[in-house]
Amino acid sequence: MSITVQIPTALRRHTAGVGSITCAAANLDQLFSVLDEQFPALKPHLRDDSGQIRRFLSVYVNEEDIRFLGGSDYAFQDGDEVLLVPSIAGGTN
Repeated sequence: MSITVQIPTALRRHTAGVGSITCAAANLDQLFSVLDEQFPALKPHLRDDSGQIRRFLSVYVNEEDIRFLGGSDYAFQDGDEVLLVPSIAGGTN
């Protein structure tokens, strides 16, 4: 089984510019473990101190919010495309 993970530009400074990876993670916890191992600098941007997904990080599987697919219990399927989307604040008044 293989999934593709898209890493947005805002997080690529923590992945040495890598924009996507392919891996065999079965669920979100395994995926985060793979990312932690390959990109240690990315880890604090994915999970909080208690190991939970960061509040301002959205995860999409095939363009569907993972929260509506079962959250961290969702089992990835072969060919799934996962997109990590951090909330970015900013702008001017």
